[in-house]
Amino acid sequence: MTKTPARDTAPLAPTLRTAPGEPTRLGAHAVPGGMSFAVAAAPGARLSLVLLDPDDGSVVEELPFPEEYRVGNVHTMRVFGLAPERTHYGYRVRTDHDGSTVPPILLDPYAKALAGTGPWGHRPRYRSAVLAADFDWGDTPRPRIPTEDLVIYELHVRGFTRDSSSETVAPGTFAGLREKIPYLNRLGVNCVELLPVFEFDETDNTYTSPMTGAPLLNFWGYNTVSFFAPKAAYAVGSSAARELKEIVRALHNAGIEVILDVVFNHTAEGDHRGPTLSFRGLDNDAYYLLTPEGQYRNLTATGNTVNANHPLTRSFILDCLRYWASEFHIDGFRFDMAPILARDSTGELMDNPPLLEAIAHDPVLADCKLIAEATDATGLDQVGSFPSYKRWMEWNGRYRDALRRFLIGRSGAANDAAARLVGSPDLYPDRGPTASVNYIACHDGFTLADWASYDRPHNDDNGENGEDGIAVNDSWNCGAEGPSDDPTVLRLRRQQVRNALLLLLFSNGVPMLLAGDEFGRTQWGNNNAYGQDNAISWIDWDLAEQNRGLLRFVQRCLGFRRAHPVLRRRTPTSGETPEGWPYPPVSWHGRRPWEPDWSPESGLLAPLFHQQLPAGPSDTVFIAANARSAPTEIHPPSAPAGTHWHLFADTGAPDGSDAHAVGSEPLVDTSVPLRLTGHSTVALVAHPAERGHTP
Repeated sequence: MTKTPARDTAPLAPTLRTAPGEPTRLGAHAVPGGMSFAVAAAPGARLSLVLLDPDDGSVVEELPFPEEYRVGNVHTMRVFGLAPERTHYGYRVRTDHDGSTVPPILLDPYAKALAGTGPWGHRPRYRSAVLAADFDWGDTPRPRIPTEDLVIYELHVRGFTRDSSSETVAPGTFAGLREKIPYLNRLGVNCVELLPVFEFDETDNTYTSPMTGAPLLNFWGYNTVSFFAPKAAYAVGSSAARELKEIVRALHNAGIEVILDVVFNHTAEGDHRGPTLSFRGLDNDAYYLLTPEGQYRNLTATGNTVNANHPLTRSFILDCLRYWASEFHIDGFRFDMAPILARDSTGELMDNPPLLEAIAHDPVLADCKLIAEATDATGLDQVGSFPSYKRWMEWNGRYRDALRRFLIGRSGAANDAAARLVGSPDLYPDRGPTASVNYIACHDGFTLADWASYDRPHNDDNGENGEDGIAVNDSWNCGAEGPSDDPTVLRLRRQQVRNALLLLLFSNGVPMLLAGDEFGRTQWGNNNAYGQDNAISWIDWDLAEQNRGLLRFVQRCLGFRRAHPVLRRRTPTSGETPEGWPYPPVSWHGRRPWEPDWSPESGLLAPLFHQQLPAGPSDTVFIAANARSAPTEIHPPSAPAGTHWHLFADTGAPDGSDAHAVGSEPLVDTSVPLRLTGHSTVALVAHPAERGHTP
């Protein structure tokens, strides 16, 4: 191949031998003797394949797609003599309206890798590249964890190990995450949910730091540039795909599943002011929702909205998901602003969205967990009503809100919180508890420690005059805003965080922890840290030692959950007592057995969970949560015949006795009332009478 001077001019005369490509296999693929290219474009478009220098990205050759190679709206070409590892390329679309303007070189939507990305924080000069398919998975098994047994741990790849306190060899990378797998095993989670790892441009944030004037970065990555290519800056070497596969393989070997947070509701191209990277230049009408006047519908608050149910876009999304599930062995997907995927070309919701149905029933995706963030930027809330096709789970934001409101003592919150603890049967009467991904904190909002330390967001560092972020947080600072050395304030915060974690991990449904919450991570009140690539977003691993009592508490709660199937039900609970059972699956109590207080001012929740196991003894757990500042005394219901109550946890107790190791819970003296301090939770477990543990 003869290199020409770097330029973007009219097409060069082809010097390479070509032939028709493979129209049913979009993207670039190695074939005998060269490469095959195929790309779909709008009807009537005239396309060229632009070959680029792999060292500096300059144009080497531009080959028009011959009309006779086109099949329908798919332009194909086989180019002989190209080496896959040295093939960088793009597409150029020409129209009759170009005049003297040279159209931009577009990325291949199906590119499996992007070159020109540079190190983290440097503005990229993207070009499509070819990925070598040479990874050996060996005999690594996929965990295939039953949904009811999942414990999800949400983390940001860079933020998880970027801080020097992580003591990793490759901080802020896939390799850094790999170094932390032993920690994840010790903690007791079995699934990581990774914030976006598809290629994104972190330099596209338009805001600047009010402190330094320096540009802020788009740290979270919810601005996808390429949906098939892993984030190059998360790699230590030259192959992000290989390093991501290595971390998936290592996690699977450790029994941990991998869920990807995917963003199909909008792209990095933004509105008419944004860059033309790929989709806009190839087929704007197919990929985006447009008004009759041709303007971009902005249902995502990002500038554009993907036309997800257009047949072309729908095929693209399905191909993408299949690729990650098959090539990267990904175990599931969390879909950002998923209601966008249920809208038609006018932006209206569809009763039977073909994309969601196709994802649910796709045979390649049959083993994948599908999780919808069932809200979008229009204010639509489909929690409990998202089209499920008996497959989709949901981030349950109503769980978060109900538990927060109950724990800070809001009037009338107990009834709603009670429904959330038992798997939200009002929202999922047919799907059951495993449809609900329960969480109290996630990347979007306060960390759990900040929820107990701030009454309002402190987002001045974001450069938006403190007007961004979630406005209503249902938080309580426990008597002082932000850092405090007041022992009373610190004790309340300690108890509130433990209350939230215990109730989360004892609830029916799938619990999700935000990385670092298990040892008190703070963002100093920032509840929208998407632009903070610094200590605000990076996990401070020194806190794991400073707050080792909290970490031990969480480890023991996770161990307790694993040991008790009554907390991991698949089917909705009932207040009816099955034949032969001493108790119904769930019963409600108060200061006295069988006398729950559902008044608006009730600050006490006291459920008893019971399950007769097919073999062995029954499984019975009792919880009492006091959301009021005053202490209270309760009389627990009797333990099942042949058992006694043992104390697993008391969040009002000091470190070391706030939670006991599974199997070592001390006996409870039921001849006297059980005392709950203000803002505390107690958990009891029934063990056979012959156990000899004493208080």
